[in-house]
Formats: sequence, structure tokens, C-alpha cells
Amino acid sequence: MARATARHILVSTEAKCNELKAAIEGAADFAQVAKENSTCPSSRQGGDLGSFGPGQMVKEFDTVVFSAPLNVVQGPVKTQFGYHLLEVTSRQD
Repeated sequence: MARATARHILVSTEAKCNELKAAIEGAADFAQVAKENSTCPSSRQGGDLGSFGPGQMVKEFDTVVFSAPLNVVQGPVKTQFGYHLLEVTSRQD
């Protein structure tokens, strides 16, 4: 069964999500940006969500996590929770 590890940043607006993505692409540390900005409890671990399989996250999240290239920040991804930046750190098919 497929498994992935990922980290994410959750914010309430697309504009904030784009601002944080630009900061990360400009060499800001993803984990530090997550700790300072993400509204998800995972922010305490730098956005790390650990390991999970398909169907354990919301559909929009799953679609990105199980198709995106590794170690490339994806987003904004809109879900019912807000806007996410996602980075897939490993995946086993």
C-alpha cells in the first residue's frame, strides 16, 4: 500500500499562502515558516504530518501528496480547513 510523509502549512487566506510560498522559495526555512505561521497543531513540529496512506487526508490534500514531485513546495491547495502549502518528503508506492 502506498505511504507518504509530508509537511504542510495551513493559513486562512490564499494571499497569505502565496506570500509564505514566495518566502520559502526565497530560501526561508519551511519548518520555521510553519512554526511561525501555520494554524494547524502540526506547526509545533515544523508542519510535519508523519506517515500516512491514501484516504487518510482530505481529497484535495491526497491528490497532491500522491502525485507531486518530492521536496517541491506545492500550493496553495484549498480545502475546507483553509489554504495549504504542501511538501512531500517521501513516498512509497
